[in-house]
Amino acid sequence: MTKTSLKAAAGGISIHAVDVSRGIPAYGLSVRLMRLDPDPVEIAAGACAANGHFIHPVTEGVGVIRGMYEVTLGVGNYYRQSGTEVPDPAFVEDAVFRFGVERVSEHFHLPFKFTPWGFSLFRGGA
Repeated sequence: MTKTSLKAAAGGISIHAVDVSRGIPAYGLSVRLMRLDPDPVEIAAGACAANGHFIHPVTEGVGVIRGMYEVTLGVGNYYRQSGTEVPDPAFVEDAVFRFGVERVSEHFHLPFKFTPWGFSLFRGGA
């Protein structure tokens, strides 16, 4: 076996967002995923699909290495674009969550539940 084939495949990072104030998947919610170290770089950006899932190669492990990460979710703009009245700036303008990936072979699922007034984000069991 080569040295490369002994390296564990990355498990990936997935995000599933639900607007619990309306009981619907968060279609169109903006997502930005940064790796903060060992070298700061944006590894994923886009928006959640109709089912609330962030569809991106990062979910399969592309670009995921051991290190610190930060996900930013655009809650304020999501509500404005949906026609929901929120202050400007919104109480939750951007939800920012920092987390570490030590065991790269594991999958890190981030269920994101939110309203205009708060959110919950944790490591789920996907």
